[in-house]
Parts: sequence; C-alpha cells; structure tokens
Amino acid sequence: MSAFEITRDGPVARLRLSRPEASNALDLSFWRDFGPALKALDATGEVRALVISGEGRNFCAGMDISVFSGGAILKTDTAAERQAFHQAARDLQETLTTIERVRFPVIAAVQGACVGAGLDLVAACDLRLAAAGAYFRVEEINIGMMADVGSLQRLPRILPEAVVRELAYLGTSLTADRAERLGFVNAILPDPEALLSAALEMAHAIAAKAPLAISGSKAAVTYARDHSVAEGLEWAAVMQGSIWNTADVLAAIQARVTRQPAAFAVLSPHAGIGVAED
Repeated sequence: MSAFEITRDGPVARLRLSRPEASNALDLSFWRDFGPALKALDATGEVRALVISGEGRNFCAGMDISVFSGGAILKTDTAAERQAFHQAARDLQETLTTIERVRFPVIAAVQGACVGAGLDLVAACDLRLAAAGAYFRVEEINIGMMADVGSLQRLPRILPEAVVRELAYLGTSLTADRAERLGFVNAILPDPEALLSAALEMAHAIAAKAPLAISGSKAAVTYARDHSVAEGLEWAAVMQGSIWNTADVLAAIQARVTRQPAAFAVLSPHAGIGVAED
C-alpha cells in the first residue's frame, strides 16, 4: 500500500499522505516512491504547483519505525557499517531535497502534528500553511538522536537561530501561532477544510503565472539562500538571459489589459538521462 496518493487538477497537483491510522508516519514505501513521484510530475512540464497535505488528524508523525526494522540502518560497529549508515542518511536527505529541485513551487498544508521527518519535509517546501492548533517539533532529540534529514540545515535559513536551537535542544513544540509570527508559516486557517481550500487557491494562483518565470524565481530564491548577494545577482542575470520569453511577457501584459487569464506555454517535458521517450 502506498504511503501517499497523487491527483491532478489541470496544472495543480495534490499529494496526500494517506496513512492516517499511523498519523502519516513516513514508512519505507514513502522513502522509496516520493522522489521518483515528484520527478515524474516535473518531467511532464505540465505541473505548475503542488500541494502536500495529510489525511486524518495529523499531517505527519515523523519517521515510521519500520524504516529501522532489522536494525540494518542503526549498526555502526565497523567502518563498513558506518559508511553504509552515512549513505542511508544521504539517501533520505536526497529524497526531501527533490522538493527544492523540481521546477514548480510546493505548498505544505499542515494540520495537527508535524514532527520529526514531517518537519524535515515541510522545511524543504516553498510555502507553508497551517490549520489552527497545528504544531511543529524536532522530535529526534526526544528519542536520543540528532535530526539529520534537513530540519537543522533549512530551519536556520527561515527561523531565528535562537529559536532553532531551542527546538533542537529542548524538543519543544513550535505552535502555529508562533510559527506564523516568526515567518515560518504563511497563514493560519481555522480548520483543515479551510486549510486545504486556501492551499489549493494559492496553488491555482501560482499556476496562472508564467511557468518559466515561476520556475526561475524558485531557483533564484533557493540559490540566493546558499550564496552571497553578489553571487546571487550574477546567477540571476545569467538565468534571466536563459529563460527570458517575450511571448510570456506580452501575454501577461495583454491579460492585464483585457482582464482575461493569460495563456502561457507549459514547460518543456524531460525524460531524464537514460530514460527513453515514447
């Protein structure tokens, strides 16, 4: 049984974590399928925004214990086992980094608990919305380990460092209200239904923009996060020269004048290296 389901409404895709009985804990099937699923959406060139939500009371309870079944990942007695552990951690990290690498923005719609690997996931998203009562927690410190799949690397770029250290050391919960005040959450909605509605509305608004401009903007913000201002400016100049599309600019201007939706070309599909196209 899959850990999630994907549906499409034109250019907007929705990925629903679908294990509510386990509070959508991320099991082996999630880690196996999530990256390829996002890459497949990106490869079509047709998806312009993705909403990630969770079924049931909680968004995500973190890593499912089944990931550690048999103890294979946890053995670090020999050099070879430590190397294998390192590679396993990198594989988990790479799965969530896919969120940053796809060309479309990803919106997290969070209700209830978002802890551990769930927080790693939403930290990699472009935008985050929360239902009233939602909370976020670096759960790993409460079970004797350091978080290692992205929270401690991405959160300091979004939240004040002192707050990240508080979460990382104390294992306390960051409430939705406080998360919004600190800029981690874009908006709080009164309930899960309003949450999903707002997330989809945001996704459709993004989908109405020029896809090349959106994908370039996403890449520019991500690049700027990890580089100096000077490097980011130079990168943006090169990128703009690469993706400038006069047809998109004229279509956007015409849409303003006529007050009608603009018709933009979709992104080019890509099959990936070594993958045969039909």
